[in-house]
This record gives sequence, structure tokens and C-alpha cells, in this order.
Amino acid sequence: MTSKAGGKENPAEASRNAQRKESSSRSKKAGLTFPVGRLHRKLRTGKFRFRIASGSPVYLAAVLEYLVAEIVELAGNAARDNSRSRITPRHLQLAIRNDEELNKLLGNVTIAQGGVLPNIHASLLPKKSKNRENSAASGSSTAKKKTVVHSSSASRNNQNNTEGEEPEDDQAEDNEEAGDQEQDTPMEEDNL
Repeated sequence: MTSKAGGKENPAEASRNAQRKESSSRSKKAGLTFPVGRLHRKLRTGKFRFRIASGSPVYLAAVLEYLVAEIVELAGNAARDNSRSRITPRHLQLAIRNDEELNKLLGNVTIAQGGVLPNIHASLLPKKSKNRENSAASGSSTAKKKTVVHSSSASRNNQNNTEGEEPEDDQAEDNEEAGDQEQDTPMEEDNL
């Protein structure tokens, strides 16, 4: 600093300025963004312990800053995947639930407006059976069943028909239904 008299530095002031350090926060000293002083105050006023070590708020600030950076990075990726420029609670939910370690840490946490992960249980999905694949290649399976039923009903009808003539298809289906009813009635009588 310059003195008022003649614009020259006073030697006493120059020595004081050299000794004076610039004030810097504990966050700046630790290279953190999160406020160390505020966390220290909250730890003291929170009555967690009577005595709080000077390194504990620094450590707490570093851990919290790391967790926030990790969650925000994953949520930003989720927002970008959905073609959005803002992170919403839905993106936070997707980020946390898709990460194994964060899901374990925040397993009991409910995020408002977060929704749920898209998931359909395997037992609720339609099953791909071999019958469907075979039916596409060689006709439908229901048509095969009908031909089997027609041939068995035709043989029954031939036994019942004394003239030896085969009935027409419509009559065969009617006879088949009647034959099914005849088979059902003795079973019902046995059950009684």
C-alpha cells in the first residue's frame, strides 16, 4: 500500500502486508465445493457429540460432495438418454435404482415424483412355445386337432351307420358334439 505522503510505501506497512495472509475458507483449503464451516456448525448445534474434531466436517463435506457428483452424473446421463436437458426426479430415480451401490445405499428412500423402474415379471410375458413356431411352418395346430377329431368321429359314425355311408362334414360335427355329450354323461353318473 502506498502512504499518503509522497506516494512512497511506509516500511512498517509493507512488512504488515507481507505477513498478512489472504483469508481463505476451509472449503477452499480442502479443495471442496461443499461448505466445511456450515457442516461444522451443523454438527455442533445438532448435539451429536459434545466435541467435534476439526477434520470431521472436512471429511463429511468430501463424502457428500462425492455422492452428489456421482448421482448428478448418472441422472444427467438418464436425462440425456430421454432427450431432456433438465434433470427431473424421474431421472434421479432411474439413476439411483439402476446403480447397484447407490440402490443399496438409498434402498429405503422414496423419491417424490420418481416413479418406478420399468419392469415386467417374466411369468407375465407371453410364452413362445414350439407349437406356435411349428404351426407357422406347417399350418395351424387347431386344424390338425380338427382333422384328428373328424377321423375319430367318422369311425364312430361308420360303426353307428348301418348302410356304410359316411355322413357329411356338418353331420359329422353334430355327431361329434353328441358323442362328446354321451361320453360326459356316464362320467357324471359315475361321480354321483
